[in-house]
Amino acid sequence: MSRSRRSPGRRLAGAGVTAFTWMIVLLAFLPVLWMVFTSFKSESDAATNPPSLFVPLSFDRYVEAFDRGIAGNLLNSVTVSVLSTVIVILLAIPVGYALAFRPGPRATDILFYFISTRFLPVAVAAIPIYLLLLSIGGLDKVGWLIVLYLGMNLPLAIWMMRSFFAEVPAEIIEAAQVDGANVRTELTRIAVPIVAPGIAAAALICFIFAWNEYFLANLLTATVGRTTPPILGSFVDGRGQFVAVLSAASTIAILPVVIAGWFAQKQLVRGLAMGAIK
Repeated sequence: MSRSRRSPGRRLAGAGVTAFTWMIVLLAFLPVLWMVFTSFKSESDAATNPPSLFVPLSFDRYVEAFDRGIAGNLLNSVTVSVLSTVIVILLAIPVGYALAFRPGPRATDILFYFISTRFLPVAVAAIPIYLLLLSIGGLDKVGWLIVLYLGMNLPLAIWMMRSFFAEVPAEIIEAAQVDGANVRTELTRIAVPIVAPGIAAAALICFIFAWNEYFLANLLTATVGRTTPPILGSFVDGRGQFVAVLSAASTIAILPVVIAGWFAQKQLVRGLAMGAIK
């Protein structure tokens, strides 16, 4: 009886928590939704104050954004983000596995060294990086951005992969060793399939970091190698209205990340939850 009496109250409390959560989520996404809505307006309608809701909508601002050359910058962003992420994951998987199952006597120091490379603010290293690339003719080159993003994301990926591999039961690896599996077989056929959600989570996070990076891309590129984040600033024009076309360009810029996150959401949640419950 007492349990049945508490059930309606618990259901009501659960419904209240759910409604509150949805309200927070909608408030968090409201600026993004407003940006997408603004991208379909004309410049005059987008600049009205108070904002107008019932206005004609069109894809003209998206056409204008592509006419201003954003397609090339999108291609640069895709190239830099995808290639740097693939290389990072290919390097982080064996390193993370080695640190988890075959740690040396100074494995803790190695892990600290990796993460210590992220202690230095990017702005501090910006001038030496700029001068180095200037001396070797590496400015405005997509390839050097890939190298820099590789160094930026690799320490984080190694830490994540090491923690994911550490959750693999040692008994499974030992059983594979008893059956005669070598290190490559242990890694590729035993450990990697188990931590596949973690690999997806690490890859998506590295992709997002590379896609959204602004400082180095803005400093080290000008035209040929410029990625999407720096080019968005060119849509801000002090000579006229620009809110609608800037919203269209920003919507185009976030679409690849949204699509990648949408397809990887199941693996991302499973990967980030690895190690939460033992």
